[in-house]
Amino acid sequence: MERFAGKIALVTGAARGIGRATAERLAAEGARVVMADVDGAAAAEAADALPGGGFAVRVDVADAQSVKAAVAEVLSRTDGIDVLINNAGIVRDATLAKVTDQMWQSVIDVNLSGTFHLTREVAPLMVARGRGAIVNAASVVGVYGNFGQTSYVASKAGVIGMTRVWARELGKKGVRVNCIAPGFIATDMTASMRADVLASMKEHTPLGRLGRAEDVAAAYAFLASDDAAFINGQVLGVDGGLVVGT
Repeated sequence: MERFAGKIALVTGAARGIGRATAERLAAEGARVVMADVDGAAAAEAADALPGGGFAVRVDVADAQSVKAAVAEVLSRTDGIDVLINNAGIVRDATLAKVTDQMWQSVIDVNLSGTFHLTREVAPLMVARGRGAIVNAASVVGVYGNFGQTSYVASKAGVIGMTRVWARELGKKGVRVNCIAPGFIATDMTASMRADVLASMKEHTPLGRLGRAEDVAAAYAFLASDDAAFINGQVLGVDGGLVVGT
């Protein structure tokens, strides 16, 4: 099934983890994928393995000028962008009294401002063509909060809010905007966690396991595809039932 045949998809945070799995999923379904990451070398290596003529660009999503340059590079090699996956994100967890200004700002800059920077650059290109799909990375904690994640929760709640604003502004112009809200996903970050913490995560998830990067990639692909043509401004939980299990 090639739901993205002939389409250009830009995925941020694409060098590894969920971003890479998403790029691979979109490419397998026919997209020409641009793998965007602050680690340009890793993104280029990953892009070499993609089918469909995919390529990499280096971008620091927290830097508006870097985003402008990256989008300009994409446009120099393609005729536009049909799908934008705002996947790049970081965590700097600490309880409130231990959150430093630098910790706070770095998370806001990447997760919230980064999503804003990319969408501000790409959305007008989609509007000019009268079509496009944007999917943002929120989190289940952006909906319900979580202990020790002040900056991360704030950034992801902000992403949900921006998604709903943009769905209203861009929907009538042919551009859909949605977001996903993953729960506990097995990534490089969770691989370093203690066994008892991982066991607790699984215990609180009714499906009895951590999510896989491929689970999130499938959700991204669905919302970006024409199968979701009448879905706009929504938050899709990808959490194994975590919320109902807590």
